[in-house]
Amino acid sequence: MPARTLTPSGSPAIDWATRSMPLLAASIEQDAPVFAGLHIGICIHIEPKTAVLCRWLLDQGARVTITGNVGTTVPETAETLRTLGVTVIGGRSDDAEQHDRNLDALLAALPDLVMDNGGELIAKLTRGAPRSSTFLGATEETTTGGIAIRALPQAPDFPVVVINDSRLKLIVENEHGVGQSIVQGFMNATNAMVPGARATVVGYGPCGKGVADTLRNLGAVVSVVDTDPFRALEAIMRGHRVGPMEAVLPGTELLFLATGARGVIGSAEIALLRDGVVVSGVGHEGLELDREALLTVTAETTGLSGPGSDPDARVLHRLVDGREVVTLHGTRMINLTAAAGNPIQAMDLGLSLQARSLAAIARGEVPWTGAGPVPADVDSWLATALVAMLGKGGR
Repeated sequence: MPARTLTPSGSPAIDWATRSMPLLAASIEQDAPVFAGLHIGICIHIEPKTAVLCRWLLDQGARVTITGNVGTTVPETAETLRTLGVTVIGGRSDDAEQHDRNLDALLAALPDLVMDNGGELIAKLTRGAPRSSTFLGATEETTTGGIAIRALPQAPDFPVVVINDSRLKLIVENEHGVGQSIVQGFMNATNAMVPGARATVVGYGPCGKGVADTLRNLGAVVSVVDTDPFRALEAIMRGHRVGPMEAVLPGTELLFLATGARGVIGSAEIALLRDGVVVSGVGHEGLELDREALLTVTAETTGLSGPGSDPDARVLHRLVDGREVVTLHGTRMINLTAAAGNPIQAMDLGLSLQARSLAAIARGEVPWTGAGPVPADVDSWLATALVAMLGKGGR
């Protein structure tokens, strides 16, 4: 355990998270000297766990500017960060256009290091957005962002560490953390029973795998759709039903979208949906359901959200043929819109990977330009530390 700790923040949620994030504290202690005097620009979901990272960076003498992703900022967390000295840009109600302006404002503040969540900041920097004369590089949190960065017409001319390339993150945060928190968010949003429900998970990467396995462990009858034959085979070997969209969608009561791609459920797939299906988002952008295609065949929509809650929390789309489709929170990430995000211990690892990778960039220990994986020594150090922590007491 690290010798130092943080003083109370004034927010019970942030202080509760701090208690269960010893790996991040140890990581900061390992890298403490490198953060002093640096300005770190962050785009990530503004919630208590990320606030703990911001607090540690402030504690080490860094300056922090942060903006959230669309619809996932916790207002109380944002306000606490402001009182503690973090520059917070934007809020929970910002739409995609305002979010883009928030990103521009963050880059205009000229950070030395960037921590991205979706690849948008890195894309803007690659296309010529203003940089500090002391700009060092960036990290990217997600699979979606990593794919987008590698698809840019011109590769970044600065080092980018893609956190989701870490085997450690894929196991701990994506599979086990996302799996638990997505299902928790679904249950919070619906108050529905999972046992006996016919659920389909589209996409069997680490996040989809975690969601499918969690649903099955709770008693759901789970089907998986994935075009990769190796992933499809793994799903079969784990006891899931596997088939193409046309085979599984007509019988699906609960639909979870976990590909990280756009427009996966388009006009052809909407035509296959069972009457009454409930659709939840797992992927970063929440664009896997083609909203225009859904609206084209929608006769009317009815809000089913509770008083004072997000108007998109539960929306019933009555289609022209009489079928009903319910979307939860606009198919944005249900674990963040209807729950408290990934479990604290999973984010302890994810944010430790971020902190140690940022430190490696700052020390000049990332020798490449463009997108690359978490440095092997960082992954190894954290895996060893995590085994020691989880194995304590004979686990």
